[in-house]
Amino acid sequence: MIESVDDHFVRRVRAWQAGEPVGRRPGPASGDPAVTDAELTDLFAAQLMSRHLDLAARDLQASGEGFYTIGSAGHESNAAVAMALRPSDPALLHYRSGGFYCARAAQVEGTDPARDTLRSLMASADDPISGGRHKVFGHPDLAVVPQTSTIASHLPRAVGLAFAHERAHALGLPDDWPADAVVVASLGDAGLNHSTAVGALNAAAHAAHQGVPLPLLVVVEDNGLGISVRTPAGWTEAVVARLGGRSTLAAYAAYATYTADGADPLGTLSTARAAVAGVRASRRPAILHLRTVRFMGHAGSDAEVAYRSAREITADHDRDPLLATAAELVRRGVRSPAGVLAAYETERSRIAALRAGLVPTRRLATVAEVAAPLRRRDDEPARRLALAVAADRAERFRGRLPEAAGPLTLAQSLTAALTDLLAAHPGGVVFGEDVGVKGGVYGVTRGLRRAFGAARVFDTLLDEQTILGTALGSALAGLLPIPEIQYLAYLHNAEDQLRGEAATLAFFSNGQYANGMVVRIPGLAYQRGFGGHFHNDNSLAVLRDIPGIVVGVPSSAAEAPGMVRALAGMALAEGRVCVLVEPIALYHGRDVTKGDGAATARYAAPEGWADTLADRDEGRLHRTTAGGDPGGDVLVVTFGNGVAMTRRALATLALQHRACPLPPFTSAQLLPSTPQQLCRSEQGGLDLPARVDLYDLRWVAPLPADHLAHTAHGYAAVLVVDETRRSGGVSEGVVTALVDHGYRGTIRRVTSEDSVIPLGPAADAVLLAEPDIVAALGRLVPARADWTRTSRPMEPR
Repeated sequence: MIESVDDHFVRRVRAWQAGEPVGRRPGPASGDPAVTDAELTDLFAAQLMSRHLDLAARDLQASGEGFYTIGSAGHESNAAVAMALRPSDPALLHYRSGGFYCARAAQVEGTDPARDTLRSLMASADDPISGGRHKVFGHPDLAVVPQTSTIASHLPRAVGLAFAHERAHALGLPDDWPADAVVVASLGDAGLNHSTAVGALNAAAHAAHQGVPLPLLVVVEDNGLGISVRTPAGWTEAVVARLGGRSTLAAYAAYATYTADGADPLGTLSTARAAVAGVRASRRPAILHLRTVRFMGHAGSDAEVAYRSAREITADHDRDPLLATAAELVRRGVRSPAGVLAAYETERSRIAALRAGLVPTRRLATVAEVAAPLRRRDDEPARRLALAVAADRAERFRGRLPEAAGPLTLAQSLTAALTDLLAAHPGGVVFGEDVGVKGGVYGVTRGLRRAFGAARVFDTLLDEQTILGTALGSALAGLLPIPEIQYLAYLHNAEDQLRGEAATLAFFSNGQYANGMVVRIPGLAYQRGFGGHFHNDNSLAVLRDIPGIVVGVPSSAAEAPGMVRALAGMALAEGRVCVLVEPIALYHGRDVTKGDGAATARYAAPEGWADTLADRDEGRLHRTTAGGDPGGDVLVVTFGNGVAMTRRALATLALQHRACPLPPFTSAQLLPSTPQQLCRSEQGGLDLPARVDLYDLRWVAPLPADHLAHTAHGYAAVLVVDETRRSGGVSEGVVTALVDHGYRGTIRRVTSEDSVIPLGPAADAVLLAEPDIVAALGRLVPARADWTRTSRPMEPR
């Protein structure tokens, strides 16, 4: 039977009580005289609390009242790091940083870390950080930002926050933390190998190499294990040495490096102080390699005897940080062995009493309760912020206002909208690959750097994880990040920064933290002369199932500015994570059909913005006839490139059936204003007039399902025109929404194929094309004579 770490601690201290020598002090024989008895006592108190909370977690699970058992036992030396910092230094913590959290809370009056942690372990709705949604370390009053996916995925945010904290203060927009604050992030030695960690550490070095201030302390808590997988001996030391410049990669010399042994409390306190002081003074990143041990397995369900010998497990007990701190207290005469045992058992009893007092606990029980942070809306503040106008607007446009420039392309309208946005909101920052000096690969950000300066419009290194991490950190620092992911296909190697980090922050903090942003992504297919998968990706599936985010796709120059403003309003007012996927093929086009100029639109002056602001709950219906109620034979539901493609398909279909050619149209009304008939030709075909209207979704996540269904119930058939793939594409969601809302007419869809998009003309074989739309409409319209109007208008749910 392997002795538990709890029993081992008690047995060893009783041995001291019986006269067994405490043993020699690790490190210098005299210890560090700068560490006071009071500090050592505070360290021990935080470590005791953390240890007994871990033991309580196992008891709670056994009784059916607890649901999380990944603990901090063996890592309690990280409390010394908290003591070296200020409670106003932002912290993004590893899930084994319980000692840190307890020590940080001790620095702030009125907090109760034991009660808070127990509630979190119990998934209590009264948990003050997550509200019962997850076990996290977090508290706004402690500057601890909650993290859950701490297999290094929080490091890009930490790098971004350190960067943005400095940038915000430089812009005269101070955030919630003092100007000399240090950002601290902790992770395990196994997580250090994750590509996200490598990218984030590289990004910090890249910034510091250029002299960009980045006050970040990364604490690597090294217990030598990633669940059961061992970290090779010396590997973490080698990584830290490389980051400190002791390698052929001179760029990594940006880091100061420190090493401490968690079994040496005096050395750990001293080293942590030195590391924090160095970062605070230099505003450069540093790494603290903290050697620890892991007790009680990875979690309650982990039987570590399956991969570790009994001798190895018990040998780690001698490196118990609690035992080491207790020994130093005894050596100094601050506590007797009996006093140590009394403190240990008193804390056990205190935690047990707290635990008993929390049972039974209130837990979340409904969808509305669980999803409340994701569904919170502030429509009026969002609208007000979206419509804000800069007093120096004319100056920002250098006297050339876009509303006086005549019809603009999609790219030009986006540039104008971004200019207005940055002018109205001083915290707006635009960044990404090539967005600064070059002005973007497609020129959308051209002129912004000149208008707003390099501090607000800047290029990043080539790493999408870093781009999104910078956005995450910038939002925490109170800025409005507007990052660009250069191509939709480039998102996929960084998508977890949206899914696992950005979209979950409000959820796991019960809305107390948020990271509103507007991510711009040029994407979708149909580029000519520059193609292949990476520049013509047509998959939106990765974005569409992330709870809480809003994803829009503008179909025209008329729609884009109102959508940009709407998304910015949501990001600012609600902390909403927003994505605008911009169809590259539409950027510079001026015509829908040759010579009509219909792809352009005049830019609205500020007094007209309210009329063009996109409603997140509605798509836009474009009708083929003026006046009367919406309704007809076929409703084409589409978005993005599909709007213009459908318009051209309708013109083709009309000509095929000897109807008059469809007249030119304006971007404000994408279908003609005069009645049109698709008539029977001499060779047969359509028998009766057919009314075909077009519905532009605008929003692909969440879909405007209620508005769409209400609109569709006035039509006998719906054709979904979807440029994304057949499997996992937008059309699946549209069809499901119609069925769920009780639509009883005919539903058909046309899509692109389930294929990677090849280079050159072969792309036409797998992408949705106008002939596909014509054929689908042709199959629907002849059937009209047999249709019975089984649908009827229905009020939105």
